[in-house]
Amino acid sequence: MLQLILYLILVFALLFFFIFMSVYGLSMIFSSAMGAPYVPTKNKLANEILKEVKFKKNGLFVELGSGDARIVRTAVKNFGVRGLAVDVNGLLILWSKILKFLDPRLRGDDKLAFETGNILKTDLTKSDYIYLFLFPALIKKLLPKFDKELKKGTIIISHGFEILEYKKKLIKKVPRNTFPTYYYKV
Repeated sequence: MLQLILYLILVFALLFFFIFMSVYGLSMIFSSAMGAPYVPTKNKLANEILKEVKFKKNGLFVELGSGDARIVRTAVKNFGVRGLAVDVNGLLILWSKILKFLDPRLRGDDKLAFETGNILKTDLTKSDYIYLFLFPALIKKLLPKFDKELKKGTIIISHGFEILEYKKKLIKKVPRNTFPTYYYKV
């Protein structure tokens, strides 16, 4: 009887694992199909990217295509800004919320919000800082929105890909081994 119970526990555990991995895999495919696959940035690199910016206290930092919200979580924790993480993948937003709860410096802090949705529909009018690690085609779709909604002085950090249309707004480029980081001032 004990062997049967252990066998059933193992079967249900494997079933749960395969269902979870299927849902996770489908959510990653969905993110990629929407224009931005989930590629986590190392914590050390997140700090290096952010230390190049002079943040004003309580400024609004928005990470578009946030994945696990690592960059915005780092910005809120270490640089005194308010943050908004936006991703189309609800599973990644759920994971971001769990990571926030597990971090004692962020738990209970109302300075960090999460939004599941299309980044092309996110209100950016109150943003002071925008962070992108997106493919150029998706960045290009965001440009009319940036031109319409971003206030003068907003800083755009584009990790990995240059925004060719904003060459005159480029204030700094930091070359790196993997991807360069570009800083623009609107």
